[in-house]
Amino acid sequence: MDHAARRRRMVESQLRPNQINDPQVLAAMSRIPREAFVPPALKDLAYIDEDLDLGQGRFLMEPLVLARLLQAAEIGPEDVILNIGAGVGYDAAVMAQICSTVVALEADSALAATATRALTDVGLDNVVVVEQALDQGYSRGGPYDVIVFGGAVAVIPETIQEQLAEHGRLTAVVVERGRVGKVVVVTRIRASFARRHVFDAFTPVLPGFEPTARFTF
Repeated sequence: MDHAARRRRMVESQLRPNQINDPQVLAAMSRIPREAFVPPALKDLAYIDEDLDLGQGRFLMEPLVLARLLQAAEIGPEDVILNIGAGVGYDAAVMAQICSTVVALEADSALAATATRALTDVGLDNVVVVEQALDQGYSRGGPYDVIVFGGAVAVIPETIQEQLAEHGRLTAVVVERGRVGKVVVVTRIRASFARRHVFDAFTPVLPGFEPTARFTF
């Protein structure tokens, strides 16, 4: 299987035609071998334009949604990034090609172990995998220039927003009950947070960040 050819097609057929034009994002996604991060049974599907089911309610985001999140984050070479819900580590690997350091936060021990192995195998030493619950973020490593969620959320927790540095950017797919998912960018300006919608998108919700039930009487 020529994974390198499939990776080139992913960039040229999925990303470029869909308004992904950040050269750093395109270059990073051209370099990182996505197949190195997925289970053997999924390697032939590594570059399809769909979310990959990793089991236990976890998914690897489709390439276009990830690219939209990273492009919207406007990542710089000195940035420190918090990746919430790092999963198998692919998203963190892509970000690590662009920034200074990635803190890859993952609650599932098996996924954290997979991420650690895969990141080592591809030779990345600027990603730190932290195994911990996701819903409070990881304030010990902050403040962060960029925070990226590795799955959709119903609401962006204030506790996690507060971990942004001044002028920091948070990107997430926000999926409210009964509504279309949106790629949202939150920017910190002193003690305030500006929010804008940049794309419609969908990816499965991270466990623990689901919409709350609404009750009617």
